[in-house]
Amino acid sequence: MSEFSEKEIEERKRAVFDGMSPRRQKAILRKGYDKWDPFIAPSDPIDIRRDRTNRTSQMLIREFLQSKPAEEQDNNAYRRGAFELCLGIINDDERARGMFEFACWYKMLLEKEMEEKG
Repeated sequence: MSEFSEKEIEERKRAVFDGMSPRRQKAILRKGYDKWDPFIAPSDPIDIRRDRTNRTSQMLIREFLQSKPAEEQDNNAYRRGAFELCLGIINDDERARGMFEFACWYKMLLEKEMEEKG
């Protein structure tokens, strides 16, 4: 809102505040009117966040599930688990990173042992 002067910003803030319900005004006053900024841009919704490949979580899950047999696509627990890990990876969640790295490590371990047996 840098295109407006301090006075204009305060007038607009007061207009927004005055247009609110008394209950909402009371909540803002409790937290502190001076700290309240009605002009903060909203955060991106989670489904708009993108990964390194520029895909949304919905795009990734759809692509992943389409690569799987129908019985896995229809399994709710399987789908929920995949989606939870997908969101964790996109959001750089440490828990998801740990699960992902363990799964990669375990896959390599199994492949190595299969080579040794084969």
